[in-house]
Amino acid sequence: EVQLQASGGGLVQPGGSLRLSCTASGSRLEYYAITWFRRAPGKEREGVACIGSVDNTVYTDSAKGRFSISKDNAKNTVYLQMNSLQPEDTAMYYCAADGFYYGTYHCSFNIPDYDNWGQGTQVTVSS
Repeated sequence: EVQLQASGGGLVQPGGSLRLSCTASGSRLEYYAITWFRRAPGKEREGVACIGSVDNTVYTDSAKGRFSISKDNAKNTVYLQMNSLQPEDTAMYYCAADGFYYGTYHCSFNIPDYDNWGQGTQVTVSS
């Protein structure tokens, strides 16, 4: 079973950038679809971006044009580059793995599909 460790969160001013990392152990990330979710205060968890086993990417409307998800198989790590951050992006960000989808384009933002979650990393956008 894969274990995930999310990192890279912090405090950033509006318009700034952050890069989140999701590093896996126990299995190879290329066997899974990996998705970043976030939960803002008082709101439900929502999907942000997904990268499939074959490195296809899918973004929700909140992320399109500003965020970029990528994967480094050698480091067994998925990244979320977040640019033009706004206060409404303030949330706890989680990475999650949906498997076993090796060699497929599968990507999902359906939370019940995910059995493996990282611990979350806090992103705060404030001046």
